[in-house]
Amino acid sequence: MADLDPVAWPPAPIRTERLVLRAPEARDRDAFIEMLASADVHVYLGGPRPREDLERELPEVPESWPGSLVVERGGLMVGQNLLRRATEHRPAALGKIDLGYLFLPRAWGLGYAGEACRAALDWLDQALPGETVVLATQTANAASMRLAARLGFTELERFHAWGADQWLGERVSPGRGGSC
Repeated sequence: MADLDPVAWPPAPIRTERLVLRAPEARDRDAFIEMLASADVHVYLGGPRPREDLERELPEVPESWPGSLVVERGGLMVGQNLLRRATEHRPAALGKIDLGYLFLPRAWGLGYAGEACRAALDWLDQALPGETVVLATQTANAASMRLAARLGFTELERFHAWGADQWLGERVSPGRGGSC
């Protein structure tokens, strides 16, 4: 697993007070299609994918690769956390762990993104101590900008890409003397 070497994947389910972060399963396919086809979810991500394409192209267990975690609430998928080595961002991000997240609109405004991201970061701090994590978002995405600040990310740079102004933040692992 090149993305998160030398960590065995998937990890045991990560539990928070309200959520479970776990490997994707076949039962998540409909929720993935809903999330990836949602215009609301993809306002800041270049637009949704056509539902017909997703129905045809998604495998039985979607997004089943190292670094992909389903966020579950009450036995149902409400979102996804992503942890992977940055390869396509700005040079300041290359080789660092990139934290991403997507949540279904019905899960917005309930604190799930923050809770899930904090749990993923806590797990990462234990699994790969000392890793620096980056997070990129559109500057227009005020909710993601606020979440990045709450998670301890500080600005590395702003840049223009994909037709919009972007923000790249960094969080230094507590194992390296930083704070979050």
